[in-house]
Amino acid sequence: MEFFDKAKAVRLRSHHGKYLVANEDEETVRQSRKGASQHARWMVEFVEGNSRLIRLKSIYNKYLTASGEPYLLGTAGNRVLQTSGNDGFAEWEPINDRMQVKFRAKNGKLLRANGGPPLWRNSVTHGIPHRTATQDWVLWGVDVVEILELDSSSHVTRNSKRAFGREARFL
Repeated sequence: MEFFDKAKAVRLRSHHGKYLVANEDEETVRQSRKGASQHARWMVEFVEGNSRLIRLKSIYNKYLTASGEPYLLGTAGNRVLQTSGNDGFAEWEPINDRMQVKFRAKNGKLLRANGGPPLWRNSVTHGIPHRTATQDWVLWGVDVVEILELDSSSHVTRNSKRAFGREARFL
C-alpha cells in the first residue's frame, strides 16, 4: 500500500511493458505503449472507512471498475470498465508483490493485463491466473506521476521529482 500513501496520480505499467489507459469511449480500458498520454493517468482516491482500498479515476472522471460481464464468451476473465463507481466494484485492494502490485477486486479476482492473439491482446480483465505462463499478467508497476504533499497550515498539492525512492516521470 505504500506505493499509494502520498500518490495523487499514477500510471500502471503491465508485465507486457504497456500502460493501462482509459479509452475515449469513456467506458472501456486497454493497454497501450503510450504512457505519456493523459489517458494513462489515474487519480488515486482512498476509500473512506477502509484504508486498504483505493479507487482509480480516469481522465473522464470515471472509476476503474471490475464488472461481472465476461470479456469474451468462453474465455476466463471479466471485463474491466470505466463507470460512475456507485458500487464497491470500483474499489481495489493493492497487494505488494516484490516491487510490483496486484490489484484485487471486491470479488477476489485480480486486475490482469492480457497478451496473445488479437481480441485478447492489449485487453484488461479481472480474473485468477491458473497457469504459470500467465501468473505475471496480474503484476503491475506503479509510476507515481504526482504526489500529494500536505503542509501544516493547508492542503497544498505540488509535484515532486522523487517518489518512493525512484524517479517519477511527469506528464
